[in-house]
Parts: sequence; C-alpha cells; structure tokens
Amino acid sequence: MDPAAPALTLRPAMDSPERPAWDGAVWTGEVWVDAIEDAARLNRAAGIPVRCRLADAEGYGRARLLVRACGRPLGFVEIEVSEGSVNFGELRRRVAGLRVTEPDRSLRTGPARVADGDAVPVTVVICTRDRVSMLGAALRSVLAVDYPAFDVLVVDNAPRTDATRQYVLGLADPRVRLIREPLPGLSRARNTGLSAATGDIVAYTDDDVVVDRHWLSALVDGFGRALSVSCVSGMVPAGEIRTPAQAYFDRRVGWSDSTDARVFDWTAPPDDVPLFPFTVRCYGTGANFAVERDVVRRLGGFDEALGAGSPTGGGEDIDMFFRILRSGRRLVHEPAAIVWHRHRADGEGLLVQSRGYGLGLGAWLAKIAGDPEMATLAATTAARRGGAFVRHLRASSNETAPPTDLAGLLPAGLGSTTLRSIVKGPWAYRSARREGRSPAPLRQWTARPPSTFPRRSMDEL
Repeated sequence: MDPAAPALTLRPAMDSPERPAWDGAVWTGEVWVDAIEDAARLNRAAGIPVRCRLADAEGYGRARLLVRACGRPLGFVEIEVSEGSVNFGELRRRVAGLRVTEPDRSLRTGPARVADGDAVPVTVVICTRDRVSMLGAALRSVLAVDYPAFDVLVVDNAPRTDATRQYVLGLADPRVRLIREPLPGLSRARNTGLSAATGDIVAYTDDDVVVDRHWLSALVDGFGRALSVSCVSGMVPAGEIRTPAQAYFDRRVGWSDSTDARVFDWTAPPDDVPLFPFTVRCYGTGANFAVERDVVRRLGGFDEALGAGSPTGGGEDIDMFFRILRSGRRLVHEPAAIVWHRHRADGEGLLVQSRGYGLGLGAWLAKIAGDPEMATLAATTAARRGGAFVRHLRASSNETAPPTDLAGLLPAGLGSTTLRSIVKGPWAYRSARREGRSPAPLRQWTARPPSTFPRRSMDEL
C-alpha cells in the first residue's frame, strides 16, 4: 500500500488490557459517515486507494463498527481485518446500505440540542467498590463530555481500602465529589447519590464503562421526545469482544444494538412488545440511564432488597424502570446516548454475572407476584398473549444456551445457571427483606420545586 495514500484511522471504543488470545476476537469501535466521505473525497483527488487502519488491532480477525451520523447511531457493520486494516471500499459500501432516516420529532417538547444558557443541570452518579483502575477510565470519559452543566458524585460503597478516596481526592476537580456509603448494596449506593444530587436530572453509569462525548447531551435530549418523560436509557454496546465470555454475553443482552428511539407509555402498549409492560429487557440497563431526581425520590428511591451487594444480586434497575412507567410517567430509549461497557472477560466472572442477572430477575418477578394488582395484570397478560408468552419462554431459554461456536470455550452448565438462579430469586428477595432492606427507603422525602424543569409537575404522580 502506498504510504502516501489517504488514511482513515479508527480507535477502539475501550483500551484493552491484553491482546486477544482467541481467534474469534472482534475489534470494536465506531466510524462517522462524515469521516468516510472526507476520506473518499481525498481518494478521488489523489487517485490512490484509502487506507482504513485500526489502532491496536493486533490479534483481531474481524471488526465491529458502530456507524454514526449527525450525532445518531445508524447501526453496526462487521468487516474482516487484515494486517490491522479494513478494506475502505467494502466499509463504504456496507455503510451506504444502512437505513438513514430522520428521527420522529412529532412528539418532541424540548429543543433538539441543549444551548449553553439553557442547560438543565445534571448530576452524574458513579457507584463503585474497590475498582480504581476501571473507575479512572470511566471518570475520565465522563469529565470529557460536551455537556455544559453537570457535576459528578462518586459513591464509594462499603470500601475495604481507601484507594478510591485517594484517587478521587487526588483529581482535585471541583466538578467531582466523593461520598461514602458504608452499607453494601448497589441500591443503597444509588439512593445515596440520589439524595446528594443537586441536578434536576440524575444520570447513572457504572465504573466499568467509557461514556461517549455526547452522552449527557443525548440523555437530556431524550427527555424532550414526549410529555411526562421521567427516565431515559441509552445504548450500551460491548466496548471489547476479546474473549469467548465477552462474545457470549454480547449476544445475550438486549440493550446493546438497538438504534431505534422508543417512547414507552403504560397506557399505550406497543404492538411489537406483546408482553408489555413485563418485557423489561427492552427498557434499558443500569449502566446507562437518567431520571428526574424529584420523581424517583417521590417514588421512594431504589429498592434496597434488589441489586448487586444484596442477596438478590441485581434487578434494581428494571424495578425502577417498571415503577416509573407504572406511576404514569414515560420512559424513553435514546440510542444516541452511548456508553461502552467492558463485559466480564473470563468464565468465572461470567458465571458470577449470570447468577446475579438470574437472581435479580427472579427476585423482581417475586416482588411483582407479591403485589395483587400486578400479579393479576401479569396473569391476564400471559393468558391473553399465550402464544407470545410461550415463544418468549422458549427464546429466553435458547438465549442462555451458549452457541455451538462458543460452547466448548465456556464453563459447563452456563446456560442453566441463569435459569436456576431465576428460580432461586424469590428466596433471595425474601432473605434481603428479612435483613431489613427497605423497598422504598426515600418514601418520606418531600419534593421541592425543580429549578429548571417547570414543564413537569410532581402533582402528576
């Protein structure tokens, strides 16, 4: 290849700690349509083929690229990697095949972009426990976002060392505050952040992510997609697919590749979600969502009997999404709000994660079953949509089973681990409640008028 040829260099979504040792590893990153077209113009001017290089691509045979234009994700393309590069012509053809449409603005109630002088204040909450190396990458990415009015709360949850404290204080950044939550549990940490938040919107993310530069702007933009929106979730694609464990998890989750914006409303069940409102996987995940502070406080905060660090191991995010919808507020999935997630890289970590997801789901289902009104609605929905319910169970069972190309590389019994954990979820939830973990610890809080969100009234709850 001519060294003078026009070049387009793409960087990985996340820096990987090791080179891949698995021949199925997939390099992950993004490419902007404008950058492709700029390179194509240089190609036409120079008459020399464009080189499309991938940084840090040693050991990868394929690349997965999120294609973006005008601040929006258009979809993913996968393409072969050869000597650290991808064929530019093939990439351009694949990108041209993606559907490019303008999002529906018919229900929009707010500005498409947030102007500096009219920015809703946002508090970002990152809950962490003794993972300073990961926290550093997440925090650096948050501090680099383009949003003009935000602060950051790092909630140090039941730490065993003072490493997190020393790191955060060493930043000496006035935008960052450190709060210690001595009792273990992600829900407790989330509630601690919520109680201390000063922003009208509270955005949650994890310590094992890298957020996109436009993350907060897109989340805030999501609140303007419809009236009475109190929660906005975003896309959470895999930041690296370096190991079989990461590839398996990437294929399982439902919040990693949807590029369509959605508005969910309890009173308007979508035709393509037949088990609504109980198909919780379509709402989003705890690594990437934002809520109206006062609404969630009025709802009582996160259920302390759910979430990592409790006997249930998870489920606090889907519980909050469901409760917000049930309260009469709307939930928006805004794919332009992108957070890259580092999935567990080894089999042991994957098993722990699968158990937590299963226990959390089973615990949340037990909570639903314990509410007579919701139990009746669930039974009615399952009966009315019997065929969809059976298909959903079969699909869920099939998704937990490792695909043929990965089965021999993953822990034995992985597929049944999640299902067994779901069955144990009700007992885990009962155990968590017996520990005195409150389902609505902030219930007594009294709302104060939001400073910059006058168009929403707490009286609607």
